[in-house]
Amino acid sequence: MYIIVGLGNPGRQYEHTRHNVGFEVVDRLADRLGISVSEKKHKALCGKGILEGQKVVLVKPQTFMNLSGESVRSAADFYKPEQDHVIIIYDDVSLDPGQLRIRAKGSAGGHNGIKNIIAQLGTQEFPRVKVGIGEKPDKMDLADYVLSHFSQGEWKQMENAFEEAADAVTVMVSQGIETAMNRFNKKKTIAFADGEENVYEQSVCQSVDRTGGV
Repeated sequence: MYIIVGLGNPGRQYEHTRHNVGFEVVDRLADRLGISVSEKKHKALCGKGILEGQKVVLVKPQTFMNLSGESVRSAADFYKPEQDHVIIIYDDVSLDPGQLRIRAKGSAGGHNGIKNIIAQLGTQEFPRVKVGIGEKPDKMDLADYVLSHFSQGEWKQMENAFEEAADAVTVMVSQGIETAMNRFNKKKTIAFADGEENVYEQSVCQSVDRTGGV
């Protein structure tokens, strides 16, 4: 049994914002599994399915970001999965838009949703998939930035990233986190709307975390 949690804020006004990338990835997984994430349970919207032969529960907390841990704790207490079978998907401002980083454990790094999950679970040792949303512009408030929408060009990148993050979760479930890290924590070429390409380096050993959250 795996609990796969995508972080975000509920409500139409927050749909497709930078802080809701976790919801987007869960939606892609649900589409692949042909299930609906609509059951109201554990202070969340949930859906059950089979991913690569494993039972999974997809979870979209409805507590708002800062209290995400309440939902995760409720689901974990109910299903009682192994500690490393609770996978959290969320936004990371320290990564360029569309970049992924998978980690087996770690600190909250300033992300309030992860901070609350750590407090509720009493551990930092749970796997996570971070989806880059880019650093905030100078003089812009961090809360305003993470609650903002992507530009049209960024959204095209992000749609690819959501699918790739869904691939990463699938590999984590079917082949293990080490295989997923080796495959997805690597150099990636991003094609922007203007046709230019930039190459960013994602190091598996990189430990600096500056993730923002509200």
